[in-house]
Amino acid sequence: MTVSLDQLRRCHVAVDIGAARTRVFVKGAGLVVDEPSVVAVNMRNGALIAVGEFAQQMTGRTPDYIRVMRPVSGGTVVDIDMAQRMLRHLLGEKLRRQLRRKPRLRAAACTPHQADPLAQRATVETLVGLGARRVELVDTLIAAAVGCGLPVEQPTATMIMACGAATTQIAVLSLGSIVTAVRIPVGGDAVDHAVIQHLRHQHALMLPSQSVRPLQLALSENGLTVRGPESTEIHGRDVATGLARSVKVDTAAVRDAIHSPLTAVLDGIGKILRDCPPDLVADLADRGIMMVGGSALLPGLDQMLRDQTGMPVHIAEQPDVCAVLGLGAMLEGKVKSMVLNPLTA
Repeated sequence: MTVSLDQLRRCHVAVDIGAARTRVFVKGAGLVVDEPSVVAVNMRNGALIAVGEFAQQMTGRTPDYIRVMRPVSGGTVVDIDMAQRMLRHLLGEKLRRQLRRKPRLRAAACTPHQADPLAQRATVETLVGLGARRVELVDTLIAAAVGCGLPVEQPTATMIMACGAATTQIAVLSLGSIVTAVRIPVGGDAVDHAVIQHLRHQHALMLPSQSVRPLQLALSENGLTVRGPESTEIHGRDVATGLARSVKVDTAAVRDAIHSPLTAVLDGIGKILRDCPPDLVADLADRGIMMVGGSALLPGLDQMLRDQTGMPVHIAEQPDVCAVLGLGAMLEGKVKSMVLNPLTA
């Protein structure tokens, strides 16, 4: 952790600006914002038309002069001004007025593991533009581990895998710090893209951008496992004619398409175990992997990891909000640091 718990207890608000969703936790009020990180902009005058859920519904359905944008990519703010405007609208006038009453407003924010200084600066400037006098940055992996109840302060190994929309972060934690970690540029979006490309190439079918998650459609019930349905019906648009069409899709072929991007995740787990001290690896054999993040709910992903690694795999109770809830627990003083008294001769 790059910041002490005492500094975090002085913060008033915690923010997790993700590629898929933005979440805000206010001390004493709990989770107050959980909306998609999407804005719709009128390109003629630069005015915001919609933010959050409504803006996401407009994706692929707008005229030429309206553009749907995502100011965050891979957990990093890529458009500071638009991110500030998005947060202002998501917070609302009443909540912003309450926060402005704080004499020295402090904020805490989650940042991806190994985020470069420019990405960290973009996050800080986004919150400073909203009135924060000081911004503390916390590694997403540590915040998520706290949020799902892992004993991160104990001298035992815990492995956490944060499955995001654009990236997957894997780490082994012990004594409140990251022992070894890796960040893989493969997330839920890459899995969706693999399914979409498979349907396009094998069946000449294009899925609408606002359809239910392609993976959920193609792999209902048992997901990635071979015990799932043999085939499923998919509705989309014919590539050649542009007409609506339905096709029967072999789910075994879809599973093969999905396994390609997930191979990188398995390679990342192998790298973590090779770099980890043997004593901690022995702990992980019993404790296993804790999965957090919205993409942790991909059907059958946990079973695939069990089969490939031979380790227990668990999904957190609220995997999509673990990071911001963990950050909120630090703000409210619910996390106690282990005190190590030096030995005297």
